[in-house]
Parts: sequence; C-alpha cells; structure tokens
Amino acid sequence: MHMEKEQTTSTGKSSLKGLVLAGGESTRMGSDKGQMDYHGMPQREYLLRLLKAHTSEAYISCRPGQISDSILPLIEDTYTDLGPFGGILSAFAFDPHAAWLVVACDFPLLDHLAISQLVEERDTSSIATSFLDTHTLMPEPWITILEPKIFPILQDYHSRGRSSLRGILVDFNSALIRAKDPNVLLNANTPEEEAQIRKMISY
Repeated sequence: MHMEKEQTTSTGKSSLKGLVLAGGESTRMGSDKGQMDYHGMPQREYLLRLLKAHTSEAYISCRPGQISDSILPLIEDTYTDLGPFGGILSAFAFDPHAAWLVVACDFPLLDHLAISQLVEERDTSSIATSFLDTHTLMPEPWITILEPKIFPILQDYHSRGRSSLRGILVDFNSALIRAKDPNVLLNANTPEEEAQIRKMISY
C-alpha cells in the first residue's frame, strides 16, 4: 500500500524501513543463501531481526512464490528478472516515500554495531549512505541506506536497460563511511567463502 505523503521522523529524515534481499538464485553457492544457518536460524530471518531493531518496519525481498511462510513479512518482486536491483525497485514501488535500509543475505558477519553505525552516520542530503569497500575503494551497494530521492534515478536507469546499483552510487557520489569493523563487509557467495567465514564466527 502506498503512503499518501512522505513520512518523516522528528529529525526531519524520511522514515526508515528495512529490506533483506533474499531473492537470488545462489548459483555459485549451490544452496539458498537466505536459508543458510550462521546464527541459529536462517540467514534471511537473522537479518530481518537485525533490521527490525533499527527500522520502523522490515521485509524480506523475494521472487514471486519463492517463500511460502505466511508469517514472514514479504515484498515479492514486481520488477522481475533484475536480481537485487529489481527487489529494490519493488520495495520503492511498495513505499516510495520511505528510505530503505537494504542488506543482502551473503554478509554473515553483519551485526548490530554495523547497522547502528550506518543509521547514525546516514547522510540524507545524499541519494544513499553506503560503506566503503576498502579493497575496491567503491561503495558496497548491498549494505546501504537508499533515500526516497533515488527512486526516480533507479527507474530512469531501468528504462535505459541499466541495473547496476553500484554504478548509480558512483555516478551520483553517494555518501561513504568506513565500517568500524571491516569484516562485516566479507561476503559468502561460494562454499569456500562460507567455510572461511564459519571459522571466523567460531572464534
């Protein structure tokens, strides 16, 4: 349901909602990354709880018919075959007046400290606030806060056949912050990466 007007907090910021990107095919991993258990529950549900603690509402983004659990708050893709870019477009179509705190399922080390830092250092004058990937010196698009003003930009890129969120963040000079713990940016997209991160969690 669309909101009639933009909702803002007492600080004048657009209200913040959470989105767990869990609609991927997980082809490199060989199993659903959203279902993987690093913290005693499926990763998508761990991240949903994480985001709920920092946002007014949080949802799991998925492909139509992918998740049958009616208890989970879902936003099914209305922009299909676009991967996570389509999930983000679908979230803004669901509520174009909210800012969306977006996280992908392949960051097992993401924690409350990292999300708190992102929320506290959010720059609403920018289209987005992202962590800096210190290896590539590029924004990490899949742990980011997207302001409502980015929605028409996303739509414009989509209309021109482009679907790179990182490209948009670079093109429009999105706000960048350095994670206090850079390990939160380590992702697990292959069984080898998964094994390495599980070793880190066990210590």
